[in-house]
Parts: sequence; structure tokens; C-alpha cells
Amino acid sequence: MRLLLVGRLSGELVAASRIAMSRGAAVTQADGVAQGLAVLRSRGADLVMIDAALAVRELVSALEAERIRTPVVACGTATDARAAVAAIQAGAREYIPLPPDPELIAAILEAVAADSRSFIWRDPAMESVVKLAEQVARSEASCLVTGESGTGKEVLARHLHAKSTRRDGPFVSVNCAAIPDNLLESELFGHEKGAFTGAVARRIGRFEEANSGTLLLDEISEMDVRLQAKLLRALQERVIDRVGGSQPIKVNIRVIATSNRNLTEEVRKGTFREDLLYRLNVVHLRLPPLRERPADILELAAFFGRRYADMNGLPERPLSIEAKRLMTRSAWRGNVRELENTMHRAVLLANGETIDADAIRTPDGGSLSAAPDPAARAAATAEAMTRGLVGRTVAAVEQDLILDTLDHCLGNRTHAARILGISIRTLRNKLAEYIQAGIAVAEPGGTRSPA
Repeated sequence: MRLLLVGRLSGELVAASRIAMSRGAAVTQADGVAQGLAVLRSRGADLVMIDAALAVRELVSALEAERIRTPVVACGTATDARAAVAAIQAGAREYIPLPPDPELIAAILEAVAADSRSFIWRDPAMESVVKLAEQVARSEASCLVTGESGTGKEVLARHLHAKSTRRDGPFVSVNCAAIPDNLLESELFGHEKGAFTGAVARRIGRFEEANSGTLLLDEISEMDVRLQAKLLRALQERVIDRVGGSQPIKVNIRVIATSNRNLTEEVRKGTFREDLLYRLNVVHLRLPPLRERPADILELAAFFGRRYADMNGLPERPLSIEAKRLMTRSAWRGNVRELENTMHRAVLLANGETIDADAIRTPDGGSLSAAPDPAARAAATAEAMTRGLVGRTVAAVEQDLILDTLDHCLGNRTHAARILGISIRTLRNKLAEYIQAGIAVAEPGGTRSPA
């Protein structure tokens, strides 16, 4: 955790700084907004804590203009309610009253460090993925984490970092899908002053910010193929060029990439470079969707139930038996993200000593949809097929089956006979009957045409 403290170090700010350092934060101090921006451009930070007496709005606006996505919290004297309101209105995420409360500062640092996500698993399908991740965590190998949206790809990437030899270095995440193509290059590699309109000062990119740590390229499949060539060079040579720069810069990072797409298929389409895929895919970690890891559902539900009860000042309530049954039967198309939101609503809607099934609702108040039962689905399909045959003769059904199979085999009699489980002579006799009756039969190399 890298904390930037913006403001002159009075006794109260010194105390806040010491509390943060005692909780494991690396603290950098800047006297004012301009110096603080210079630190962010050159080194980066995970959290900015600014004196509410300074120009909070100016700092927040400058961060937005330069696309620096570091959260800002303000701090000031406990009696100055007007300054607290002004700081929040100016864009600060939180307000910390001074003198500092050690537990409050610890909670804010923990929230930023964990990024509001925790790694919870119990299912054997997930256990095998985690075991492989921990086996390779201490290596320098690039990793590709794939899975549906909401399965926890970034959470697994953070777990990899925490178990690696780089755990004391920064963990920097870039969402390639959230940044326009024309800005992503500057976001990754940084830029020099005047490199383009709006480049008011030199700024380091995420590669330099992640130096000695881990860089997560989230949803890398969304990156433009032209930028992929520059990324490939950076990964191969561990050298980058700032936009508008003339000198190459060495970086020491480990790269983890995530995607919710099949990158092999993207290579076939020409939207993803094959050589980049090979460079990233040294180790492939596939996260199964939540419906394939049922033992995780109730474990995650209990965790989110505790979290949101505490957050909203409500008593912790366990899920009732019927609520558990409903949770395990649901489809969870949005995976862990959907389950988390569902539990947040359930905590707010629940009455009594347990969270009952009537509190498990969709955002619009409807009931959760159940995951389709494979056995029931197969039985329904078989029943539908059987109903479609009622009223037809055996000879008519046999004729359709033979002709459709022959079409499938592009007129190859030998192949069709093998699939149908009959001799080639029997097939030829049947086809001769159909032709004599004026029915179209597929010729070798084609499908049915009029006889």
C-alpha cells in the first residue's frame, strides 16, 4: 500500500502518517497540490490523503483531467463540519476527522488494499485452480486468467501477487475495456510533456508504476491489435517508450492478463496477435463459472451477508433452509458479482432472525431464475421429440432418418450406412425405392435434389 499525504506535517498529520506506517503503508509526503501531482506523475500511489484546508477540488479535477485514478480522502479537524461537507462535494471519497482514529485509518487502508474484494472458495473445482496458481506464484512466468464476467479473475490475480516474491511491490491494474484506444497507450506507457493535446506534464504509465511489482492487464482482448505490437515488445524486452519520448525505459514487472473471451478464437478472427497470446499464456488459469462450483455459493453468500450487515449497521442473519435451497438452485449468470448484489439486497430486505427466501430477489423485485436441470432438460427434449412422431408411420419416420443422414454425409452411402447401423446393400435398396417413388436422394458429394 502506497499512501501519499498531501499537506504540511503538523502534529495531527504526523500522527496519521505514523498510524498508516504501523499498518504497513509506505508513506510519501507532499506540501501542496502541485507537489502531490508531481509525485503521482512520477511514482504513483494507491491512496491520496489530503488536508481538507487545501484545494481538494483542484486536486480531484487535475487527477480526472490527467486520468489518474487514485482515490482521494480528505482529513481535517473533527469540529470543522463545513470543511468535511466541502471536501466530499469536491470529490473526496471519505473524510477523516483529526486527531486521527487508528481504527478508522486502518479500515480505509484495508478497504483500498483489498479493493473491496476478498478471495473465498471451497469447491473442488476452484481448489484445483487455486492450487495451480499458488504453485506458479513465486515464478516470473506471465499468467493468463480466463473465465466469464464476474467469476473473480482480478481477485485471483491479486492472490497470485500476494503469494509471489513481488508481494511487497505495487499491484497495478489497467482495465483495457474501460479506456478508449487512443488513450490506452499513454495509460500503459506514459507520456512526455506536450506529446499530445492535454499532456500538460510528463507522466509515468502503468508499466513504470508497477516497477518491481505486478501489472494486471484486465480484459486484454479489448486492446486494439496495433497497440498489441507495442505491448509485445514491452513484454519481450522489458523496455517501454513513453508517448513522445526518445529514450527507452527499462521496467521490472510481472504481467498477468485476464479475458472473458476465447483468445484462440480471437487469433483466428485476426483481432488478437498469436505471438502475444504465446507470450502471455505461459500459465493458463481458467476460472469456472459459479454454476460449476456449487460448494462456493453458500460460502460466498455467508461472507457477503456478514459484510453487508456490518456495513449497514444491521444484525448478522444466517440464510434459512429454504433460502439456501433457492441460492444453490439459481443460475447465477452474473456469477459472483450477481451473488454479491443479491446478498446485499437480501440483507436489507430480510426480517426476523434469518434471511428467508422471500428476501432473495432480483433488482426489480422478481424471483431468482433457477438453473436448468440437465436431466429434466433432456427428458423434456425427449418428450418433445416423441410427441413430434405421434401420428406418423414407421416407414415415414425411417425415410426421413435415412435421407437426413445421407444429406449429413453429403451423399456418401458407406458413411451413412455406418451411422445408421445397416448394411450398404440395405441402404441402397431403400434409396432405390425412394428414387422409384420420385423422392429426391442426395448424390455423392452433395445434398438432395429433385430426381
